[in-house]
Amino acid sequence: QVQLVESGGGLVQAGDSLRLSCAASGRTFSGYAMGWFRQAPGKEREFVAAINWSGGSTYYADSVKGRFTISRDDAKNTVYLQMNSLKPEDTAVYYCAARSSRVAVTVSYRYDYWGQGTQVTVSS
Repeated sequence: QVQLVESGGGLVQAGDSLRLSCAASGRTFSGYAMGWFRQAPGKEREFVAAINWSGGSTYYADSVKGRFTISRDDAKNTVYLQMNSLKPEDTAVYYCAARSSRVAVTVSYRYDYWGQGTQVTVSS
């Protein structure tokens, strides 16, 4: 079992930056692929970014490519999402997810553990 706790969300203005953190506890973190997803009001949960077990491979949704960066620090059992040049359309609840595999994927149903989410609101 893996427990995930997100933090770092908040209210910012368009063009600002935020860094989300996801702290993992329980099983060995280093063997898991990790992902970030988001869900805006009235919309389905969508993929944002993912990173494989070693950090050597990362994947991004087209809507955030070039603005967001996913990274991991296995010594701290933490995965990060650096979000730059935020836009109002980035407003959503952001969820961290862990997959019992070394391979990162972009589909939510392939992830086994989820955090409770952190709200990100970007005002125009």
